[in-house]
Amino acid sequence: MSGPEAGSPAPTTLAGLILSRAEDETDGLLYEDRRWSWREVVVEARVRADVLIRQRRPGPFHVGVLLENVPEFIFLLLGAGLAGAAIVGINPTRRGAELARDINHTDCQLIVTDAGMRPVLDEIALDLPPERILDVDGPAWGEALAVASEAVARADLASLAAPDADTLFALLFTSGSTGAPKAVRMTQGRAARTVADSRFTPNDVLYCAMPLYHGNALNANLFPALRSGAAIALRRRFSASGFLPDARRYGVTFFNTVGRALNHILSTPETEDDRHHSIKYVLGPETAPADVRAFRKRFGTPVIEGYGSSENAIIMIPDPELPKGSLGRPLDGIDVVILDPVTGEQKPRARYDHHGKLLNAGEAIGELVSRNATSRFEGYYNNPEADAERTRNGWYWSGDLGYRDEAGVYWFAGRNADWIRVDGENFAAAPVERILARFPGADGVAVYAVPDSRTGDQVMVAIEMPAGATFDPDAFAAFLAEQRDLGTKWAPRYVRVVDALPVGATNKIDKRPLRAERWETTDPLFWRAARTETYVRFTAADADELRAEFEANDRANLLR
Repeated sequence: MSGPEAGSPAPTTLAGLILSRAEDETDGLLYEDRRWSWREVVVEARVRADVLIRQRRPGPFHVGVLLENVPEFIFLLLGAGLAGAAIVGINPTRRGAELARDINHTDCQLIVTDAGMRPVLDEIALDLPPERILDVDGPAWGEALAVASEAVARADLASLAAPDADTLFALLFTSGSTGAPKAVRMTQGRAARTVADSRFTPNDVLYCAMPLYHGNALNANLFPALRSGAAIALRRRFSASGFLPDARRYGVTFFNTVGRALNHILSTPETEDDRHHSIKYVLGPETAPADVRAFRKRFGTPVIEGYGSSENAIIMIPDPELPKGSLGRPLDGIDVVILDPVTGEQKPRARYDHHGKLLNAGEAIGELVSRNATSRFEGYYNNPEADAERTRNGWYWSGDLGYRDEAGVYWFAGRNADWIRVDGENFAAAPVERILARFPGADGVAVYAVPDSRTGDQVMVAIEMPAGATFDPDAFAAFLAEQRDLGTKWAPRYVRVVDALPVGATNKIDKRPLRAERWETTDPLFWRAARTETYVRFTAADADELRAEFEANDRANLLR
């Protein structure tokens, strides 16, 4: 037997979605050499639900999970869905005080981890006692599963009231690109609504390349699989070299990712059978346009971009009829505008010249805002100040920059921190990055502002070159001169050549360390002196001179 037929009404809770697979004997989870049918997955979820309910203590029913992408994480997610618990997905790349802050802030009353991760928790100050940290590799966890398995077999389960649509299911941390990560609330109702309609079928296999503590893995993989009966193919941690062998092994038809994962796959050696796979398409928001083109050319697979966030308030649906690199169209019923974050006034449409140059970036770029999506945003946990900032004047303010052209097409322009002001002209980083990414040989670029010694900013770009390649400053200057759509103030003053662009746990480029280091780096650094168009090596003497200029200006400002 299988779950609900396509087109039937979707359950209104995550628990309902899970139970709709209770009699489904088709493949549900694939991992290494193991296969579980959906019926077996639901049994494992019921066992974890029983364990969690028996472990519950007074207070918020929040369960932290610090695991890699292993089956136990899936079983815990679904078990929490049945138990009415809220999973707190803990980012394993965070350490020390930051990790302790994430766990303590979200009031975790229990943490489930493994032997490899447990030492990380033992080194930090937590509000919960050590006995409330359960190691899935330890004997106590095995004993708890055995007791729960017997209870499931006897249908003698520990129980709570059935979860409803308002029951909290997960706390998902934002990336923290503009401050400390915030814990976004996701209810059971929101989880179910994301897949009211699914394009997948039981014949599909969804490869989960994103970490399961991230909303992209849930919204684009786990929940659609539950709704459609498609199988999930899981790997402990993403591997670029292991991607294609996995795709063939499991018969993958779809995978989802964010950021630079496709670039890493493209960096593997090409083979004659790169197109021998069953992948129909990839969901890859925030993938560089050059990587989108290269991936399709090499693997024959289209990459769909779109736009979304952990808060899930503004969603842009990919549309193949729109220009490549655009965000897509707003989900039906969501009213999206581009507003000035200070005045709240709507920004004018973007205008281009016949070369495609954006003529009015300072006027057209503003914040992506929805005037009717605050009900989709379920708030941050224990953070009323951030809630208020997101929902000013009854509208949802995304914190992302964008612009809209005369044809009504939306374009991404970066984060709020990506504003750059050069010689009185305001613009954002993303349009510049789309142009600089065309530079032949560049594997990736990150554009950001660094302070000018007198006033405003200067443009700096970090360029990742392939292994063994050398950056040619003269070729780069010639390239810039040929880009007819490059704004007059957009050309980088500084070019930093990096072995690898810094990324976070989900492969999104993290510009914070680049901004902080500015030109204080041992990486090869080039710059253009004032009123020149050629790039020369930035030397220690140049750095000393620049520091002296800043110090002199600081002294002058103090004397005013």
